[in-house]
Amino acid sequence: MDQIQHKYVDVRGLKLHVAEIGSGPVVVFLHGFPEIWYSWRHQMIAAANAGFHAIASDSRGYGLSEQPSEPEKTIFNDLVEDLLVILDSFNISKVFLVGKDFGARPAYHFTLLHPERVLGVVTLGVPFMLTGPQVFPKHLLPDGFYMLRWQEPGRAEADFGRFDVKTVVRNIYILFSGSELPVAKEDQEIMDLVNPSTPLPHWITEEDLANYATLYEKSGFCTPLQGPYRAWMEDMGITDPKVSVPAMLIMGEEDYVLKFPGMADYISSGTVKYFVPDLETMFIPRGTHFVQEQFPDQVNQLIISFLNKHA
Repeated sequence: MDQIQHKYVDVRGLKLHVAEIGSGPVVVFLHGFPEIWYSWRHQMIAAANAGFHAIASDSRGYGLSEQPSEPEKTIFNDLVEDLLVILDSFNISKVFLVGKDFGARPAYHFTLLHPERVLGVVTLGVPFMLTGPQVFPKHLLPDGFYMLRWQEPGRAEADFGRFDVKTVVRNIYILFSGSELPVAKEDQEIMDLVNPSTPLPHWITEEDLANYATLYEKSGFCTPLQGPYRAWMEDMGITDPKVSVPAMLIMGEEDYVLKFPGMADYISSGTVKYFVPDLETMFIPRGTHFVQEQFPDQVNQLIISFLNKHA
């Protein structure tokens, strides 16, 4: 971990934190929620050891990156534009993108908008998905589904505010490590779904949890909730959503995302290949939504094999 270097980049009026290690072809890691650059620690070191230049930033409003002055106005396209500025600031002409959870969306949309800049895309936990309200299956989801709850401005903040930051991050890690969709009853909030005596998954240590908590104490949850949940309905305005570069999807077999309405069939039937023709899908037995932290060696091997094949 000590060999990972840290710097700040001026990105469209904000100072964004960027971690990097290694030299060679560039691979940029894009985190999800409630993650930060640190969630890619295993992959960054492995990529550097394999001869690649690994970069991971804290998205705007996350971790050590600066907060926008109006977090509620953050949109998904901000993440795409931020990525473009980061690449230009490093003078990077071509890049591999690796996105986890909601990080998959800017990875794919950057590729659609700037295909000449991308060598390949790897996503974990989330496949390529169309955008806009017409493709979000809200009518198929239970009322207490966590995404619907967190789309309500202020509701998650009030729920989280009953606990210290470390407990909130612990609870989300426990919830998202399960194989069932997090759904609250009418008289519950999402944090109530976790029994306080439930232990952390064995693959995340108290030191890891403290690293996450320390950064969320700085950033808070307003911007992190805005991007993946409240800006989810944003239509990116792309008329031909065909990904022209090689791609890989890595899913844990026990990832709760596979329980989203139609998701498992979308992946297993090959429908996703209509949008991503050159796609390879890999399932990791016993893997959960945090598969890159749960089984880092397996994930590292898959990612590095992909990078070597297409570098």
